[in-house]
This record gives sequence, structure tokens and C-alpha cells, in this order.
Amino acid sequence: MTQRTQQFSLKVLTINTHKGFTALNRRFILPELRDAVRTVSADIVCLQEVLGAHEVHPLHVENWPDTSHYEFLADTMWSDFAYGRNAVYPEGHHGNAVLSRYPIARYQNLDISVGESEKRGILHCQITPPDLDHPIHVMCVHLGLKEIHRQQQLTLLSDYVNELPEGHPVVVAGDFNDWRQRANHPLKVQAGLEEIFTRATGRPARTFPVRFPVLRLDRIYVKNASASSPTALALSNWRHLSDHAPLSAEIHL
Repeated sequence: MTQRTQQFSLKVLTINTHKGFTALNRRFILPELRDAVRTVSADIVCLQEVLGAHEVHPLHVENWPDTSHYEFLADTMWSDFAYGRNAVYPEGHHGNAVLSRYPIARYQNLDISVGESEKRGILHCQITPPDLDHPIHVMCVHLGLKEIHRQQQLTLLSDYVNELPEGHPVVVAGDFNDWRQRANHPLKVQAGLEEIFTRATGRPARTFPVRFPVLRLDRIYVKNASASSPTALALSNWRHLSDHAPLSAEIHL
């Protein structure tokens, strides 16, 4: 890497949006969530459970946006975005999304669903800041609820990471549903991914449920990069906006 590449930094935020509703779907809060996300001033935002389209909600939900949820959240702050549709149902679909202040040169949505279980995916974006000589590979992840499914999905994730060009920086962020904390070891051994909160404090951050976080479900992993200021944003102004605490960090290349 050149000296210019080594000095480049960016801020990453990951959050499960719960389709824009509060817990138990009692209230639509996407406009409030957008305001909160903007205060973090992240360069890259990884979203899980974001609605791509819904035919029924716009008919009776006040303040429903005219655009997709990821476009509404991107607004004028993130100039580029990508969406990976995972779950499809008669009324619409939802999945993962990435918002970026830098160009997304290309992206693909990788299906990691296991059998007949709930559809899951990895949204892989190649992001190209003008100050870098090669892209940053950002993967937004949402894994399954069953341990046996997650282990297979971790292997698929590792295989995808290992296919990337050697030396390219990789950021993997999202909702891993890894309440048993069994993801770090295989991802480190199989793909060289390191979880940034574990590196800093010895364990992943507590993120769920956001009002009293106990489970360590959400993660940010890096490869060929370092990180600083890992933060779980379980603050009072976030607790009604998602059932997961958002995570943020500075990534250094």
C-alpha cells in the first residue's frame, strides 16, 4: 500500500432498522431514525431489515415516504446507495442496504439462505473513495436465527471474503444474531476477519434489546484495516428507534 492509502480513514455505522417501526410495530419512526442516523456523520451506513417496497403501509401509515426506505434515509447526505432484496412477500420486500458518501463502483447481493429458512443475504459493495488506489469491500450482513444455519452462513461469508483480491481492505458489518458468540473464531481462522469491539475490549458489544442490552448480536469486522473509537450508541435518543443498538467505528486503512 502507498503512504496515502495507509492514512485514509472513514466512519462506519451499522443498524437494524426494524423496517422503520418501533418494537412490536406500534409506531412508524423512519423520519426520526433518519435524523438520528444523520447525527453520527458516518461515511458508510450498513442497514439491515430495511424495506425496499410495501403496497399496504403507504395506504394507512402517516408520513410514509414516496421513495424506498434506503433512498429516504440516504436523502442528500449519502450520494450513493445499494440495496439487496432478501425477504419477498405479497405486500413487498425487505433486505440489506448500504449508504455511502463515496461512489459504489459495483455491488452484488449474495444469497446465503439455508434450506427453507428465512431468506438471508450479504450485500457486497465495492466502494471507491478518490483518495484510494483500490476499492474498499463493504459487506452488509444479516444472518439467520438458528445456530446450525449461522454456522453454514459464516462459512459462506468466509469463502466470499477469501475470493477478494489479496490486500484489499474489507469491512463486514451487520446483525449476526450470534447470541452464543460463536462467530469470531471461525471468521478469524477461515477468513482473517477481526471483530473490532472484541479487539478493543475482549468481547463484542451488547446491542439487544436496545433498552437494556444483554445480547451481543451486532458486529463490525475488518481485514487489512484497523479501527478506533468503537461505540455502541445505546443512548436515550436511540432507544425507541430500533430494537438493536447501532454500532459505529473509525476505520483506518
